[in-house]
Amino acid sequence: MRTAIITDSESGITQAEARQWGVWVVPMPIIIDNEIHYEGVGLSAEEMFRYMKAGRSVSSSQPAPDDLLKLWDEVLGEGYDELLYIPMTSGLSGSCQTAAALAAGYGGRVQVADNHQISVPQKNAVRDALGLIRAGYTAAQARERLEEAGGDTLIYIGVDTLEYLKKGGRITPAAAAMGAVLGIKPLLAIRGEKLDAFAKVRGTKQCRARLMEAMVKSVSEYRARGLDIRIDASGSFETAEEQAEWCALAAQTFPGEDIHFDPLALSIALHTGPGAFAMGISRKILP
Repeated sequence: MRTAIITDSESGITQAEARQWGVWVVPMPIIIDNEIHYEGVGLSAEEMFRYMKAGRSVSSSQPAPDDLLKLWDEVLGEGYDELLYIPMTSGLSGSCQTAAALAAGYGGRVQVADNHQISVPQKNAVRDALGLIRAGYTAAQARERLEEAGGDTLIYIGVDTLEYLKKGGRITPAAAAMGAVLGIKPLLAIRGEKLDAFAKVRGTKQCRARLMEAMVKSVSEYRARGLDIRIDASGSFETAEEQAEWCALAAQTFPGEDIHFDPLALSIALHTGPGAFAMGISRKILP
């Protein structure tokens, strides 16, 4: 049984990484002034941030059903018996539900994992799925394992400015204006499929400290449950120095941990804006 694994670019997996891992990545559409671009295919973070700062209209969309079907058919036509598709969480996009409806026409050969992941935890889910498939799991069995662990994920994200959350309708213009005056930085939490405000902190330094405090508590709680977890860092930094500073703080907070950094996917960063900083916890899924 040959099983292929496909995900989308919300996972942060680049096209180059996909080739190295032997998986496929569906690029998420990024719409700039009504013109469709594709994440990781001709559109970089630097370019998108430049458009955003210039006041251009920047938004995201889910993959077109025809594009998804075309890729599935191509992969299955390459000698694979089945495929496992791991899209972004159904809680933040309709792409998972769309994929599940499309998969119904494949007689079980296409399995869609609704495991409520996004960003680095979604990338980790692909890594775990590869391990399961190598261990002899079918696509359906791997999907079940991913979905069982789907709720054991947590991401904290702090933003440098409220401007882009306002543009995306996440907060009101009045709240954004008041926050700018008072220097308020929101700390957001993504737990499984839900995005919620976790805390409001004055100043970026205090927001980062509050995020690390929350992470330390959450890691302790996860490990008290006996879970084997990964701790990861992420962000939408514009310079290598900013990224290095954030990684150094993460390493200082969690000495001895193997903390990997990945940039936020563009379709997430367009809502947070440049300068966002994040950390996440995800459960390891072992065969």
